Amino acid sequence: MGIRHEIRVRYGEVDLQGVVFNAHYLAYCDDAADTWFRSLAWDPARSGWDVMVKKAVIEWHGPAGLGDVLAIDVDVTRWGTTSFDVGFTGAVGQRAVFGATLTYVGVGYGTAVPAPVPASFKAATATLSP
Repeated sequence: MGIRHEIRVRYGEVDLQGVVFNAHYLAYCDDAADTWFRSLAWDPARSGWDVMVKKAVIEWHGPAGLGDVLAIDVDVTRWGTTSFDVGFTGAVGQRAVFGATLTYVGVGYGTAVPAPVPASFKAATATLSP
């Protein structure tokens, strides 16, 4: 189970077309993932395990504009041995804005060496709900 994270669209995030500039969606996903990781009380330094983004796929469904509150639901959609996919679904009210999937690879803290996803991390993610 995941969480819901809300972001109010700021002036500097909107382009001349009056909608959120596409590059900001990855930053929104990163902000939502950070909030999600913190809600798990996960400490990479203490656990010796961290994550890196390997792949990001974003699909735009509709506009978000200045002052809109973008609600982003975050949840694990796939578990692997050393990686996992996190799905992000963004909406303004009931209107879909974007969907994204980020693939994270587990690594030893302070390294880029792949490391298995700890069972405790998987278990912690199962306790949350949006």
